[in-house]
Amino acid sequence: MKFFYTAQVKELDAYTIEHEPICSIDLMERAACALTAAVLERYHGCHFAVFAGPGNNGGDGLAVARMLAAEGHSVAVWMINPKGKLSPDCAVNLERLKNTTVSVVEVKDVFSMPVLDKDTVIIDALFGSGLNKHVSGSVFADVINGINTLGCRVVAVDMPSGLLGEDNHPLEGIVVSATDTLTLHFPKLSLLMPENAPFVGDISILDIGLSQEWIERESSPLHFTDEKEIKALLRPRTKHAHKGNFGRALLVAGSRGMAGASVLASRAALRSGVGLLTVHVPACNNPIVQVAVPEAMTSIDSNDCCFSDQVDSSKYNAVAVGPGLGQCKESEEALYNLIKNSSAPLVLDADALNILSRHKEWLSLLPKGSLLTPHPGEAERLFGKFADRYATICAVRGIARKYSIVVLLKGAYTTIVAPDGNLYFNSTGNPGMATGGSGDVLTGIVLALRAQGYNSVDATRIAAYIHGLAGDLAVAEIGETALVAGDIVNYLPKAWLSFREGGLR
Repeated sequence: MKFFYTAQVKELDAYTIEHEPICSIDLMERAACALTAAVLERYHGCHFAVFAGPGNNGGDGLAVARMLAAEGHSVAVWMINPKGKLSPDCAVNLERLKNTTVSVVEVKDVFSMPVLDKDTVIIDALFGSGLNKHVSGSVFADVINGINTLGCRVVAVDMPSGLLGEDNHPLEGIVVSATDTLTLHFPKLSLLMPENAPFVGDISILDIGLSQEWIERESSPLHFTDEKEIKALLRPRTKHAHKGNFGRALLVAGSRGMAGASVLASRAALRSGVGLLTVHVPACNNPIVQVAVPEAMTSIDSNDCCFSDQVDSSKYNAVAVGPGLGQCKESEEALYNLIKNSSAPLVLDADALNILSRHKEWLSLLPKGSLLTPHPGEAERLFGKFADRYATICAVRGIARKYSIVVLLKGAYTTIVAPDGNLYFNSTGNPGMATGGSGDVLTGIVLALRAQGYNSVDATRIAAYIHGLAGDLAVAEIGETALVAGDIVNYLPKAWLSFREGGLR
């Protein structure tokens, strides 16, 4: 799913109104219907308190209040309007609401937080994605502070009020801490940043029927990878296919005491369709890999404990290096030789990234299209320390462009930074996957897809999605606390099977 910066979303709204055609008040009514349905799906039978601002986000909230009341729910509304001026559609919805039995308290300059039962659900409709400065020192700040101190569940309309659509650094104002954010038609970039997670809660994207013509025509570097897009990328296997059609992959992984990393990555690669897999391991790990992963071939390093040999990567369609590798001098030299002599893109993970962070000049030696898969700590060592994830992504875009590499930044909403500046945010995964070995599994999936001929960007997009989906399927049966990396591998077949015609059976 392509999504847009907030300035573009305003253009989309205007285009939809003009070309559907539809009156702006009717488009607001459509959005309110979607919002109300989503609220009632989560909180049916509750008392609701709506805090509405003077703009169109407030108009959405007022329309939701009216619809909740029509469904028989108890609703109270506070209309925050210090300047005494409402947007035209907000004014219409305020008049419509006054014709109902809903209590409306209009607040201009002094706000005293009402006493609300803890079971009350607050609807935050103060500001939407059009906010252009942080909230502080105003009646709005008093309202937001009051909402945050009540301890009630909070549903944010489009965005938590006080949060800007993109860059929020430095966060100098106050932001609503929402339980749920019901964002309209697209995610907003700031909703996907980890630093904003305390404000956002659970995100749901509500389709409100904005112009598909405009969406398809307008360019944007922002993408939210969903099931539909992954289905379009996957290639079917032909009836007469053989193992040679699905690539030869080399995995350089493991050191003394770290055989598990090579096992996990190997199993993930094999469960992701690679035709032939060779694992280059130190001699001490060969018996372990041979027993744990009999489907893989091994290439045995001359060093008993670590990666030290020059490996011939020319006979492989894809090469990955790093899981459990260690960072000794011998491995450092061997990695340099692999980078320098490889003509095909490499997949670098874990200790390969840690070694690279000490030799950043090697970035210029990486074959074009190479893939780096850092977690936050590795990213900091590689690219530097930045104020937040947003700043990190901005910096990494420049690095990816400069060296023609793909960078997969791990985390919630794993972000793939392409050399052309496009950003792909992943939509699958869960906190249970924050466990040792999970990254090794992801490396194996990426390696398998690269070996099968997927380009670097598509391979990382598919891998991140399938990795997260397998984790989601595992959590549904195991739970977050008990999840281990091996479970992700075990659920990969089910994840891939979900893309079969008809889905899971």
